[in-house]
Amino acid sequence: MSDREASIDVIQRELVSFARRARQKAAQLHPELSLVAHSMLDHIDKHGSCHASDLAGHFLLDKSTVSRQIAMLEAEGLIVREPDPKDNRKQTLKASGKGLELLQGANRRRRASFESRFTDWDDADLSQLAAYLRSYNAADAA
Repeated sequence: MSDREASIDVIQRELVSFARRARQKAAQLHPELSLVAHSMLDHIDKHGSCHASDLAGHFLLDKSTVSRQIAMLEAEGLIVREPDPKDNRKQTLKASGKGLELLQGANRRRRASFESRFTDWDDADLSQLAAYLRSYNAADAA
């Protein structure tokens, strides 16, 4: 196995481990909130509002999956539906006060967790990791 192949194997294992921890953390934030639902709530908040079709396109999910996640978020009181001011036939999704509180608490805990993991890292290493992750995710989106 070449050095490059060995590096790719390590990267793959580490990213799978990272994803597994992300799912565990999402489950700790809200027992019935899946990582997908949490990600959708975060996306809705980051954009102020959006349509269900925006979520389907962003997360590359079919409409039925998005509908189930939206229904669960709505049942939990984490999002609200409002008429779209540009098109009365559509509804926009917005994070509710309860949803915003959940996200803010989750973001504080997540940030504290990351800060504790990077205590011994210098600023240059953090900057380089950030650049690598941006590059990796940009290549995935292309």
